[in-house]
Amino acid sequence: MLNKNVVNYMACDAEYEDANVVLYGAPFDSTTSFRPGTRFASNAIRTESYGLETYSPYQDKDLTDCKIFDSGDLELAIGNSELVLDEIEKRAEQILKDGKIPFMIGGEHLVTLGAMRAVVKKYPDVHIIHFDAHTDLREDYLGVKLSHACVIKRCWELVGDGKIFQFGIRSGEKQEFLWAKSGHTFLNPFNFDGLDKIIKQIKGKNVYFTLDLDVLDPSVFCGTGTPEPGGVSFLELMRAATKVCSELNIIGCDVNELSPAYDNSGASTAVACKIIREMLLSISLKGE
Repeated sequence: MLNKNVVNYMACDAEYEDANVVLYGAPFDSTTSFRPGTRFASNAIRTESYGLETYSPYQDKDLTDCKIFDSGDLELAIGNSELVLDEIEKRAEQILKDGKIPFMIGGEHLVTLGAMRAVVKKYPDVHIIHFDAHTDLREDYLGVKLSHACVIKRCWELVGDGKIFQFGIRSGEKQEFLWAKSGHTFLNPFNFDGLDKIIKQIKGKNVYFTLDLDVLDPSVFCGTGTPEPGGVSFLELMRAATKVCSELNIIGCDVNELSPAYDNSGASTAVACKIIREMLLSISLKGE
């Protein structure tokens, strides 16, 4: 059994045995290709979450009605990606084994691979919904295969063709776009057009949802390592994310790539906190 963290994401203080969703932080950013700093995100998100209300007027739901356990941050070997992924895999595997939904707060996007390694053991048929500014489909980045620029390619190696659905993408090498379009993934650039169709297509299937917050426009979310102009608005992301979480069978998810130091106003951290709140409510109180 996991121990409760001293400082929780607001209202996420259920006992582990009672919880249906378990939060855990993965403070890792050793492969960031531009600006580091995402290792500080999970701690900042917990602290700043108390600036929000537990009640969501968007959904008419309250976190105090949820049973969510916050297990805190993993202690990660920052300089060794494989060891980091192993630790993440172990934590996600334990949560899944206990019949709960693992909700990871990154960290850079590579952390998703650790969670996915655990997920495919229990759900080999899993599908992936991926919101991001970047394709993340490189074979390697400067010779490194375990990079946040390659994470979805590594996930594809676990699940295969026709299982990954990407939205909001607006940056990547030409080869990555061509590779996706050749049938390996479904890639919808720039926005969430086609999301309703995909949700209908995979409804009832097991789904892992990975959300890279740089899918947002930098005017909304500048606190990230690789900002890409031309992104979606907060309301567009919130509506899309809550739709995914409320209408699909989410068996695991993550939110990543907040780098708090690049937005001294704290607005980017507040955005991350609010998106997480809406996702937690959608998953925990599904159908209510």
